[in-house]
Amino acid sequence: MSFGILFFQVYPANAAWDVKGFWNKNVKSKFKKNQPKQEIPEDTQQDSLWDKIQPDDTQNLQAEKTSTTSDITIESVEITGNNLISTEEIMQHVNIQPDDPYSVDAVQQNLKSIYEMGYFTSHMRAIPQKTSDKKIKLKIIVQENVPITDFTITGNNSIATGDLLQILESLLNKPQNIIKVNEAIEEIQQYYASQGYILARVVSVSDDPDGTVNIVIDEGKIGSIIIEGNKKTKEFVVRRNILTQPGTIYNENLIKQDLMRLYGTQAFKDVKRTIERDEENPEVYDVTIHLEEQRTGTISIGGGLDTATGLFGTAGFTDNNFRGMGQRVSITGLAGTGIVMADSSMLNRANLQAEISWFEPKLKGTDNALMVKAFGRDFASYQIPLAVEQRFGIESTISRAFRNYPHLTGAFSVGLENVHVKEGDGSQIAGLYAAHNIPISERAKQLQGGLFLSLSPSLIYDTRDNSTLPRNGVFANVRFDEMFALDGFDNTFGKLSGSIKRYYPVGKKSAVSLAFRAGGKIHGDMPEVMAYRLGGPYTVRGFRMSGIGTGTGFMMGSAEFQTPIPFIDRITDAKFLDNIRIAAFVDAGQIYGSTVTNEIYNRPIHAITAGVGVRVFIPGVGPLSIDWGYPLTGIPDGNSKGAFTFGVGEFY
Repeated sequence: MSFGILFFQVYPANAAWDVKGFWNKNVKSKFKKNQPKQEIPEDTQQDSLWDKIQPDDTQNLQAEKTSTTSDITIESVEITGNNLISTEEIMQHVNIQPDDPYSVDAVQQNLKSIYEMGYFTSHMRAIPQKTSDKKIKLKIIVQENVPITDFTITGNNSIATGDLLQILESLLNKPQNIIKVNEAIEEIQQYYASQGYILARVVSVSDDPDGTVNIVIDEGKIGSIIIEGNKKTKEFVVRRNILTQPGTIYNENLIKQDLMRLYGTQAFKDVKRTIERDEENPEVYDVTIHLEEQRTGTISIGGGLDTATGLFGTAGFTDNNFRGMGQRVSITGLAGTGIVMADSSMLNRANLQAEISWFEPKLKGTDNALMVKAFGRDFASYQIPLAVEQRFGIESTISRAFRNYPHLTGAFSVGLENVHVKEGDGSQIAGLYAAHNIPISERAKQLQGGLFLSLSPSLIYDTRDNSTLPRNGVFANVRFDEMFALDGFDNTFGKLSGSIKRYYPVGKKSAVSLAFRAGGKIHGDMPEVMAYRLGGPYTVRGFRMSGIGTGTGFMMGSAEFQTPIPFIDRITDAKFLDNIRIAAFVDAGQIYGSTVTNEIYNRPIHAITAGVGVRVFIPGVGPLSIDWGYPLTGIPDGNSKGAFTFGVGEFY
């Protein structure tokens, strides 16, 4: 009877390791419909990682003598030669059990399993030692690779060395293990990708005789940014929206923001980018921005229904890329029948409006945006009973997002407006004043208008996930208006107003919003035509226009739940139904500094309402809303059955 010794050929543990570059063939950023597309080029694809540093020496396992006897069994297995790797961990890869028959093939497979742990050289032996006539002890002698004593990392400028060392920390003071190092390197590259650095890769790994492992990283530097496809749009307009610059490390998250910024100009139908290695300098990448322009000039004719305007028609011209400069020019006109569901305080008079505006998103190449508009309006006053209100003016607003606080925008407006209020039904007003024992001389105060120069600083904070159908985030604003009366300085006044609206997602498509708004006079005598109002669309629904009251201050809150039509996706797959929401709401509000109008019409001043509604979301316009609200408190005479309100756009 004879036994053999099984062994591996020696594998040099301190050999240099050649690393194949790692590129993910399927790394793509996919946008929803009408969002810019992105592509990763073929030459930045990856196959597998470390496939050049995984030699298979298990084929060298040989038996000097292969004589076996079928009735010889193994009594025990002994592991020797290991210092840093515990015997228990090695034994987890040994599937030989006591009383198993001795087999060279089985021992070979177990040696291979131990070798594939990655911690040992191929100089491995298995020695069977006789313990009795029919039993042996199998002694497995292993030789550990040189232990890893330290790591050096070079080439990492975007990710801190400490963050990368945390990934490698578990490998320290253990024998070099190609498999474990391979996994750690892949984790490093995945970590880079999670931070947006999708081109980053490990380009070489080598070890020193003292056990130090050296890792070199190429993070993916941008060589140049190329613009293609812009025919009308000036190239500087495109480049000013691309904040990523040549010479910086490519970051997918930042490129996405650049592409969305370009798409947001409304000048392009499609925006995407590709990446290629620079032919002259393979160490950098060229990023090409592909643009597909769209027609930006439109002539529109439309109409609708709004509580404040009534049945109305509109006509206008808009160009979102005027002269290819990225500017927006708009001319609109509106003619409405007058307030819908007006009470006895409002005249039956057409609502006429006209406006021309010009918007420059990058004033003289800076981050400042400029809006200039001129307007004229003639309508039955919402504020002054039985009066006609005429407003003509011009306003200029400059705004800028704060660099360190991207969700915060500051603005400053300067406006000049002439407000004229004229009598609409003097005899009826005289009767109302007399019935409430109010001197008719007070009517002159109600009809007070004037020429006002306004200075208005404001702040806007916006973290909404979507400006059209928000389900998460916050929208808040605060604005101060100093109104200088140029035709009588004694009538100068100042007011402060603000709002906050918070969205909470519910389920997959629904949302709850909570809103709070308030405003009030700071100083001076505020004319009633400039007063705050509650009641009607955009305020407390379930009341007619100004039905709760008007005053020099107000406070209100609202809670609303919006959801798609239940089970509609099970009935039909019509896409336009995705833009329809049903809503349930509760509104509450209070007026302060009550006016004469509230007294003569017996308005409640404060109220709580609840109701339901429908939202139809029109791209570029916002929600068209129809709401029915029922007053829970402050029910005025003749309004106990609630009221409908119609609106266009969100209110904040």
